[in-house]
Amino acid sequence: MASVRIGIIGLGTIGKAHWKVIRESAQTTLIAVADPTPSALDFARAESIPAYADYREMLENETLDGVVVAVPNAEHVPVALACIERGIAVLVEKPVADRVETAQAMCKEAEGRDVPVLVGHHRRHNTAVQRVRQAIRDGLIGRPVTATVMYNQLKPASYFDLDWRRQVGGGPVLINLIHEIDLIRFMFGEIHSLQALSSNAVRGFAVEDTAAVLLRSQSGAIGTISVSDTAVSPFSWDLASGEFDLMLGTSDRMKRQKVSTHVFAGTEGSVTLPTLDYYNYRDVAEPGWRSDLNAEVLTVESTDTYLRQIEHFARVIRREEAPLVSGLDGTRTLQATLAVTEAAATGQTIILSE
Repeated sequence: MASVRIGIIGLGTIGKAHWKVIRESAQTTLIAVADPTPSALDFARAESIPAYADYREMLENETLDGVVVAVPNAEHVPVALACIERGIAVLVEKPVADRVETAQAMCKEAEGRDVPVLVGHHRRHNTAVQRVRQAIRDGLIGRPVTATVMYNQLKPASYFDLDWRRQVGGGPVLINLIHEIDLIRFMFGEIHSLQALSSNAVRGFAVEDTAAVLLRSQSGAIGTISVSDTAVSPFSWDLASGEFDLMLGTSDRMKRQKVSTHVFAGTEGSVTLPTLDYYNYRDVAEPGWRSDLNAEVLTVESTDTYLRQIEHFARVIRREEAPLVSGLDGTRTLQATLAVTEAAATGQTIILSE
């Protein structure tokens, strides 16, 4: 199996997470990186990886099979298009774009040129997430009824030293809640409509620090999401699942609480993430609140989610697999997430288009 040649554009925190797994995997070879910041260029060159301040120069000078696009949100589409126009497959970090129209234009261009696009909603590659999705597909919870999601954690003051994190578009809706929207879509299917509230009362920045969403899936199931980056809490996927520490390389020294942040409940049972608890009334004479629930734990092998994603990207490049999160799929998640912002601003129920 030939190793695919990968470049990275954008060497911030998430770009470095990709760097790590690209170099670990036997399926991928890191060829070059591009980033305008001197510290990023020094980082790459210290590891003997060719580094460019201008990504267009990298695309012209290097032979690449695929590129990871990990630049600021507004630059996702222009950078991805520069790759697509050269026939280079792209793994575009989430959100796929900052506007639905530009995301759709990128997808149309990629389709016309037959260039694969994978969107970096990495949680879909998590083995626990895939186990719960399969459990739902297998009918373990019966007909889906509710999804209850909490993403509440405290981001330190230093996080906001970067100005864009204090501005509209840099808050937890587009940075964090978008993952929860995508996860609910992955579990329960497409979203029909939603309502939302947001607040900036704690930090007072131009951007929200807290939001809540009520949504209805096309199947009729209801979902609720609370998200905040100013609440002291262990109830956050990034903390409870270990993925934040995996990204930063701090898994060996952090002691996170093992709590459930997601509950998917149906007419026959409920399952949780990331703890994989499974509650049901199987073999109970009269199911209901007067009877004891069975409490079980689903089993799954734990692996590096980012490694699974990059190796999937390698198979997408070799045309062995279709993208788990296509450009159009990522666009639907973006549409629903932007609808949260609209609903919070207008107080209206937003019905999503097909």
